[in-house]
Amino acid sequence: MDVDSGVLMSSGIESVFSLDGRTAVVTGAASGIGRAVAKTLAEAGAGVVLADVDLAGLEHVRNEIDSSGRSALCVEVDVSSRSEVEKLVAAALDRFGSVDVMANVAGIIRNASVIETTEEELDAVLAVNLKGVFFGCQAAARVMVEQGGGSIINVASAGMDMPAPGIVSYAMSKAAVAMLTRTLAVEVGGSNVRVNTVAPGFTDTSMTRRHFTDAGGKVDEDARDRLWNERASGAPLGRIGEPEDIAWAILYLASDAARFVTGQVLRPNGGVVMP
Repeated sequence: MDVDSGVLMSSGIESVFSLDGRTAVVTGAASGIGRAVAKTLAEAGAGVVLADVDLAGLEHVRNEIDSSGRSALCVEVDVSSRSEVEKLVAAALDRFGSVDVMANVAGIIRNASVIETTEEELDAVLAVNLKGVFFGCQAAARVMVEQGGGSIINVASAGMDMPAPGIVSYAMSKAAVAMLTRTLAVEVGGSNVRVNTVAPGFTDTSMTRRHFTDAGGKVDEDARDRLWNERASGAPLGRIGEPEDIAWAILYLASDAARFVTGQVLRPNGGVVMP
């Protein structure tokens, strides 16, 4: 997707961020950041392939995208399975003819200290957060190298930069994603394939709402307000993130505006972490 500088200057800022005619695959698209990413890339003009284990959630997001006049395909996928991820990318090719953007967003968390983490908990987190991203990178990169370009965006976390008790398997997996990103960026840069990581700070999603929501979905509003205020007060910008904040960062990396950016970690985190 190399674009001449004169074309960029003459076509205007809006077209530089346009994904018209491109295909984006988004894992974890049924909710949270993945949902926001899918809707944002669709709004930018991409045909979007929505992937998640939550098929009902995917169909809801597809309806939202369809109602905006854009096109989306739902694929139920367990990203910890290489064969399922390969089928996902094949489905994108079959439906849209290319894979121009791969956003590896799907992730899970298990709370436990290093001493208390079980092998099952460790395996579950690494299977989704690391192997799932690896499989997504691998399948997409093969296609993108063959077609001569593309953008892969992996989602890590501020947890890779800030040691915190109780999230060791999650933090480990996200730190590994950053190195995977850099390695792949070196390997496929000559084919005009860019690979970058987005490492969000504390963001309002179901993953963070678990701290104040019970099994029945009831929200403890006092606990929520305390947590929100605590997190916001620790950020120079004085607020927590919204899924759209992360989606806009991913749109930038997916677009021609980031044509000279690869192997990088972009940190939309309100300034909480400044490595």
